[in-house]
Amino acid sequence: MDNLDEIGERIHGYLDEKNTARDVALQNSRTLVRNCSQAIRAVHRNDRDLAQERLRSARDLVGKLRGLLTTYPDLYFAGYTRDALKEYAEASIVYAIVGNETLPDPHDLGIEYSAYLGGLGEAAGELRRRILDILRHDDMQECERLLEVMEDIYGFLVTVDYPDALTGNLRRITDMVRGVTERTRGDLTTSIQQRELKVALRDVEEKLNRSL
Repeated sequence: MDNLDEIGERIHGYLDEKNTARDVALQNSRTLVRNCSQAIRAVHRNDRDLAQERLRSARDLVGKLRGLLTTYPDLYFAGYTRDALKEYAEASIVYAIVGNETLPDPHDLGIEYSAYLGGLGEAAGELRRRILDILRHDDMQECERLLEVMEDIYGFLVTVDYPDALTGNLRRITDMVRGVTERTRGDLTTSIQQRELKVALRDVEEKLNRSL
């Protein structure tokens, strides 16, 4: 027991450093989530410059988190860090899909596959929101493109059939994607039918007016 004090000092020192890293990681994670939320909001407002600026800030924070938590992998894979990385994946994916750009690679984003898969699934919900927004402007071609992307996302996610411990509870997200995709397909079909009905009624009205 003569060396207990020495061991205790090392343990206290390590835990003090780890606790400090945890506090900084929590703050960075919150800021990362906020930047990602602002980026998605900017995408929906068609302000791609602002969205890109927020994504750059988010990317810097991802790098800081990785560097800060290299020594503490349990903190890096903790819930709050993983959720923040998932938000970054989601924002980056939504930005690319709405802009009809190449899908970002998880390696380029600097995040693990499980966070990327979660972000990919969550992006489907934002695509539904985008479709509902542009339906008001009758941009059916773009709506159909985005719906096809949603279907592709779901079609891929159902093939990732691994335990939730490996994929970060992906099954729940996949079920969500299926639901929002089905609802969006129904909303879009109804909108197209209503549009066709309006055109048909207008044609009938014009023919009646010409016959008078």
